[in-house]
Amino acid sequence: MYRYDEFDHAFVKSRVEQFRDQVNRRLSGELTEDAFKPLRLMNGVYLQLHAYMLRIAIPYGTLNARQMRMLAHVARTYDRGYGHFTTRQNLQFNWPKLSDTPAILDELATVEMHALQTSGNCIRNVTADHFAGAAADEVADPRPYAEILRQWSSVHPEFSYLPRKFKIAVTGAERDRAAIQVHDIGLHLKKNDKGALGFAVYVGGGQGRTPLVAKKIRDFLPEEDLLTYTTAIVRVYNLFGRRDNKFKARIKILVHEIGVEEMTRRVEEEFSHLKGTELTLPEADIDAITRYFAPPSLPERPEGWGQIAGWKKEDPDFARWVDQNVEPHKHPDYGMVTISLKPIGGIPGDASHEQMDAIADIAEEYAFDEIRISHEQNVILPHVALADLEPVYRALVAQGLATANAGLITDIIACPGLDYCALANARSIPVAQEISTRFGSPERQAEIGELKIKISGCINACGHHHVGHIGLLGVEKKGAELYQITLGGSGDENTSIGEIIGRGFEPAKVTDAVETIVDTYLGLRLSKEETFLEAYRRVGPQPFKDALYGSTAEAA
Repeated sequence: MYRYDEFDHAFVKSRVEQFRDQVNRRLSGELTEDAFKPLRLMNGVYLQLHAYMLRIAIPYGTLNARQMRMLAHVARTYDRGYGHFTTRQNLQFNWPKLSDTPAILDELATVEMHALQTSGNCIRNVTADHFAGAAADEVADPRPYAEILRQWSSVHPEFSYLPRKFKIAVTGAERDRAAIQVHDIGLHLKKNDKGALGFAVYVGGGQGRTPLVAKKIRDFLPEEDLLTYTTAIVRVYNLFGRRDNKFKARIKILVHEIGVEEMTRRVEEEFSHLKGTELTLPEADIDAITRYFAPPSLPERPEGWGQIAGWKKEDPDFARWVDQNVEPHKHPDYGMVTISLKPIGGIPGDASHEQMDAIADIAEEYAFDEIRISHEQNVILPHVALADLEPVYRALVAQGLATANAGLITDIIACPGLDYCALANARSIPVAQEISTRFGSPERQAEIGELKIKISGCINACGHHHVGHIGLLGVEKKGAELYQITLGGSGDENTSIGEIIGRGFEPAKVTDAVETIVDTYLGLRLSKEETFLEAYRRVGPQPFKDALYGSTAEAA
């Protein structure tokens, strides 16, 4: 993973000292809240319903044991003993004192972490496939390019005050695990017919008030043109994106209003002026960054194949965990382990300081000191020998981290909702907990198979409900919470926005509604191999509407 150089260290240190002065002036009354707000947001500090929240950047979701231990230390020392991993591959502390935030940032800087550009109308944390560098289906590791984009975009003088926040995601595999088509810019790393690396470029995706799937504007962009082309896109957006209405200020609205052909024309025209300039990436620079992400030397461990078969035979719980939470690695003697932060009845994405310390210990001993955060709010150990899976599993069991539900109905994405967020209209966490409890039995989950539920507490869609197979959106109606259901969404290589199925459900009835949807699917699927999403795309919404409402008229 990337290591700070002398400039990085000095820059982050100076920003911390600057913010310390700003906090002191706010606490003394010299700065009003209105004057302080843009300053704190530039340093990842939000004011939520009950307290300040500090959002820590985890670039492209990659960190090591030392950094995870620091997050545990911050949770223990400055918060209430836990942190919340988000769909942006970041971590949020929900209860820090404002007066402590400079000290927190100072301590984070000692392990090369910060909170820059985790908020504000700028280019946010660049995200990537959480299996990057390990996945068997990967063309190349996308993280070096994510790091190049991070360096380029950090405090970029031209792009620090965009019309609205801006998000970039990169994947290097045919299977999209980074949801690139619901980002402002999505980059699919690929090879052309000559074997050269480059990118398919998608622009104008996003969720929120106006969910849209990104449009492909380049099928192949040579890797050396990454920054010139990205600059062209963001420059066009900065010049022509709306600033008169924040609800219509994202690049997706610009693409929608002028059309993909005109957007492509403007980007290509700007690119023609930039191509061949100092923004062109020299091969030596790409190679230098790529060396930071060299995979660990993985010794042959063929004994794992026999051992794992024996362990699975002896322990059904272990067998279930391996089958559900361990994915094939590009090295046959290894696996990629998903540590579920979705215990049955728990809060999605939360991890205690004890759990974070334990993950750091396990990563150091068994996973070559590499940890990833997924946009699905789980933790990944990307390089674990099959021969080490049993001790890893036992260590996770001891911390309540061995829930075997990756990709299943209880692996729910949920935003903090009305329990924390000042923007929310409804709670997300209690709904997620109730659904998880209702469907928590291993047998029930196995019967249902792959099914992604995603919950947002407001239209901003931080819980990615638009791309949930079942999406739940909390809304407020006449002072009461209500949950609107969408079906058929997906954030993979076949991205789709879920369809609103009908009128919303009260909190006490929403889990029953989900169960009705699941039972309807089980009754109409062609075989156990047909997933919920496949079945929905085959039959459409009508059977589910009929089951929920009795008639289409009542669903209106």
